[in-house]
Amino acid sequence: MSDPTLRPRIALLPLDDRPVNVKLPGDVAAVAGVTLDVPPAEILPSYRTAGDADALGGWLRERAADPATVHLVVSVDMLLYGGLIASRTSDDTTRDVLARLDVLREVRRLRPDLPISAVSLVTRASNSYSAAEEPTYWTEHGKEIHALGGDAHRLLGETEVLPLDDLTPVPAEVVSDYSSRRLRNHIVNLSTLGLMEDETLDFLAITADDTAPFAAGSAEQVWLRHWMRMLPSGRRVLMYPGADEVGAALVARALAANAGVTASFSVACADADGMERVPPYENMSLAASASRQIRAAGAEEVATGGDVTLVLHAPDPDRHDMFRGRPEVVDADAVAGTVALVRERLDAGEHVALADVRYPNGADEALVRALAEAGLLGRLEAFGGWNTAGNTLGSVVAVAAAGVVGRASGSFDDRAARIALLTRLLDDFAYQAVVRTDAGPSLFPDIYPMADDAQVATAERVIRTELTGLLESMLPADDVRIEELTLPWRRSFEIGLTLR
Repeated sequence: MSDPTLRPRIALLPLDDRPVNVKLPGDVAAVAGVTLDVPPAEILPSYRTAGDADALGGWLRERAADPATVHLVVSVDMLLYGGLIASRTSDDTTRDVLARLDVLREVRRLRPDLPISAVSLVTRASNSYSAAEEPTYWTEHGKEIHALGGDAHRLLGETEVLPLDDLTPVPAEVVSDYSSRRLRNHIVNLSTLGLMEDETLDFLAITADDTAPFAAGSAEQVWLRHWMRMLPSGRRVLMYPGADEVGAALVARALAANAGVTASFSVACADADGMERVPPYENMSLAASASRQIRAAGAEEVATGGDVTLVLHAPDPDRHDMFRGRPEVVDADAVAGTVALVRERLDAGEHVALADVRYPNGADEALVRALAEAGLLGRLEAFGGWNTAGNTLGSVVAVAAAGVVGRASGSFDDRAARIALLTRLLDDFAYQAVVRTDAGPSLFPDIYPMADDAQVATAERVIRTELTGLLESMLPADDVRIEELTLPWRRSFEIGLTLR
């Protein structure tokens, strides 16, 4: 019998400790029959408590030294700051965080042939007054800080340095703190381009976390594109909207590289105009974003005849957000068009993966119910409808690409693929679009984490009961059950699901 410890393994340093950053990439690897290593929970971050950067670097060195490790997937934000929130709130100096990049150089010297794929984020500026994931001054100045970034971006073409003091009511000391932290993080992103140029990294994605066409992050991307054009290796760097899904996409890329398989995707959308819309919280068209997500996963986009047909349920022209509840009006024509397209492609024998990017923060309830009524839901290769369009696209492409790799290499795990599909249906549709909409106001008094353990336990119990009922009503013949349900950050935005 073969020793399981010698089977190929991918090591992932995730963006943070939430299920979409730890469990979703594991689901992707499992579809292709490959094991994913992640750091132990005790050194990962926990909400606003940063991870142990030194221990995380040590873990990465250990994984690189293990001959069973065939690929490293690294979140630069985790390696340098201890996670996503820490990248926005930590007081680490530029000198300190840049020194932590040496871990990647050490790994390259230790294992010259070990592929390293990395992702580094362009820091967001949330257009809100919530400090749940931001510095504490966001409660007073968040929307004004977001607007300040847009104003600065619009001045990029000016030849004189024009002061912004008159354009914002934000105190100078707050602007200084915020801008200094952004400057540090921007220098890190520029430095990752250098790691591509000196061949420390094999692949780099620079992704924009919750941005807009005019924003501080979009301005920084202008400068990053300049160096991507100047540096020969920069032409292989991908920059696009996304964050929490990138770990899953890069795990799919690692699977493809290790197996020597390149999945191909044909993209289809019932709403041609929708392909050119810029989804909320993003700064490029849906078509451009989908193309980059496919490439990030180590796959290629083809006009017709792909291994997978990626069906896109186009963004809502009215830009409704499911976090505000159900839309007042359901576009029956948009739903019918996507259902007809999915049916047509499935009946033609194609593997269909559905990216529902109609709304941020939850699936289009009318679409999913219509697919279930038509008997199409369980026939999908992959599904997603969570948070931003980029989050949805990357996770759907990752699961579908892993299926192509698994089938081509003879290691496809049908059970794991089923669990990956149902996890997203239960999370993105059943929880985010239905249960959170109906029960959220009573279960979650505000968006901040709950301090009361009894309140958390009650919410978990109610959500689990409701999801179980929805699963049994929509897919009654399915033998998958919810083994565990948690609220990892003790708030409404995400749940942790383990299916059996």
